[in-house]
Amino acid sequence: MKELIKYLLGNLQIDFQGEITLETVRSFLREDDGREARQLLSKLIEEKGVEDMLITLADCLKGHIQSGINEQVVREQLSLYSDS
Repeated sequence: MKELIKYLLGNLQIDFQGEITLETVRSFLREDDGREARQLLSKLIEEKGVEDMLITLADCLKGHIQSGINEQVVREQLSLYSDS
């Protein structure tokens, strides 16, 4: 069970629901003239879109999954699944 849980946690993926474009991000950041917002928008314009940002963000967030989705939670869900 432990190896299965380790495999499932290691291969869990994060995806963002809905379509987000450069224009969508621009509208979210329109009222934010902070340094971080300007820097992000500049990078997205340079990259000509948000695809790389979304992929990178999902990859980085994956490292934080375990603090919210942990071994015990996966174990309980697998147990519920096998009991159904």
